[in-house]
Amino acid sequence: MKIAVTGAGAWGTALALAASRHPAKHGVLLWARDAAQAQAMQQRRENARYLPGVELPQALLVQSGAAALRRAASGADLIVIATPVAGLRAMLAALRDAPVHLSPVAWLCKGFEPADAVAADQPAGLLPHEIQRQSAPGLRAGALSGPSFAQEVAHGQPAALVAASAHPEVRAALVQALHGPALRIYANSDIAGVEVGGAVKNVLAIATGLADGLQLGQNARAALVTRGLAEIARLGVAMGARAETFMGLSGLGDLVLTATGDLSRNRQVGLKLASGMTLTQTIDSLGHVAEGVYSARTIARRAAQLGVEMPITECVVALLDGRLNPAEAVVALMGRDPKGEL
Repeated sequence: MKIAVTGAGAWGTALALAASRHPAKHGVLLWARDAAQAQAMQQRRENARYLPGVELPQALLVQSGAAALRRAASGADLIVIATPVAGLRAMLAALRDAPVHLSPVAWLCKGFEPADAVAADQPAGLLPHEIQRQSAPGLRAGALSGPSFAQEVAHGQPAALVAASAHPEVRAALVQALHGPALRIYANSDIAGVEVGGAVKNVLAIATGLADGLQLGQNARAALVTRGLAEIARLGVAMGARAETFMGLSGLGDLVLTATGDLSRNRQVGLKLASGMTLTQTIDSLGHVAEGVYSARTIARRAAQLGVEMPITECVVALLDGRLNPAEAVVALMGRDPKGEL
């Protein structure tokens, strides 16, 4: 296969590495927006900014520029978009206008589109598949999601992911491109459920990091993960997802990894806030995007519009907005009235 990965951050680079190491010997191009970064990666065979110390195979090409993007897109058997959610609309528009109508497209981003990424007369807070349906409906597209840290995938450690799309050929292309000795790819047609799980778990990881930072104990962590999964499922079903999706890799699996793994940037947000750092200090110290910070308010708004109760998410929003401090957020959750579990 010929595979084009657009976006040379940690996750895009890790997926390009995984595809280039595949036993089928795929031809892989990694496209970087920044020309200087692309040149440095091509020459030094390393993504020094995002994955220092991980050698890029000689067969992996790194390029930049509009012309290179058009060439890669027009000749690819699979196009993987590795931008943040805020950049997905622009990349889809670029692909929409290129001769890629026969190529399956998949994105790696997880979250809801922020308001500043869309025009004032367009709805904000869309999931990636909703963005694609609005901005590039002619593309055959889907998502690659699931519990995965870029560093571990880049080093060839085992992982399992979900190829989600309404189009069987998109799911099949992702399996063919990536399923191998180090990656297991499961197919799922429930793209709404896969994307809700991937987006909301980031917010819940902030809550779990906060609890761990306050040293509330493993009982509290287990309660937050379990009740957090219930919040994900309630919102997902209200948005048209299948309930069973949330017991899989993109629901329970992604939540457990992001809430408990110290490589999780969203978990680190909670830990740093618990230590007394401000939100600004926390974001500056991370150096990378923590999607839960930007998605929390949108998730709470969409839940309210659908009449879905999400108390953990609401407490995280209040914490990020400065309306509650860490200790007060815990009191707010524990002080809720009793109710049935299900």
